[in-house]
Amino acid sequence: MCGLCGILGSDGHWSDSASNPALAAAGSMTRRQERLRRAALASRVLNHYGLSLQDWQGSSYVLRGRTGRAEVVDHLGSLWPLAEAMAKRPCDPLDPALLEKLEGS
Repeated sequence: MCGLCGILGSDGHWSDSASNPALAAAGSMTRRQERLRRAALASRVLNHYGLSLQDWQGSSYVLRGRTGRAEVVDHLGSLWPLAEAMAKRPCDPLDPALLEKLEGS
């Protein structure tokens, strides 16, 4: 996907609780803060597979591999299939080695 598609892509996925006014009112984080936090948490998990995730312009995410390959991700729902394709292996968030690594850090 090109950068322009990332900007013009769909807005408001269910995983973006700040996009839902009822849920946003319950929390104190702004939409941007929430997205940055979500990206950082996902990136901690993805690091186990040699990947990282960053927020891009508050509208999409960028998934990066160690080789420099990058993919624009519209929302977290489409992240994991792309991550598995880039890592060339399943990305299991319940992998015992991953959980041990996360608990240790």
